[in-house]
Amino acid sequence: MPSTMTKEEIFVWIRDALQEHFEISPERVTPEANLFQDLDIDSIDAVDLLIRLKQLTGQSISPDVFKQVRTVSDVVDAVHAHLQNG
Repeated sequence: MPSTMTKEEIFVWIRDALQEHFEISPERVTPEANLFQDLDIDSIDAVDLLIRLKQLTGQSISPDVFKQVRTVSDVVDAVHAHLQNG
């Protein structure tokens, strides 16, 4: 994935991944949506999402970084920062 990917492109990819792999309707995936409370993502799902994000970025994202995220927007920001830092 190019490091020039915009936050909007990352959001669309995450929304599509949540729909495809977790059967979450796209309407529920908003930047403000809490992964755990609003989208019913559990810890196992979070690990699976990390694996999918690795496929997106071609790089591992530290689980420590992922512990900080709560919303879809947090995930987008974390992936975007990760791509910028290479």
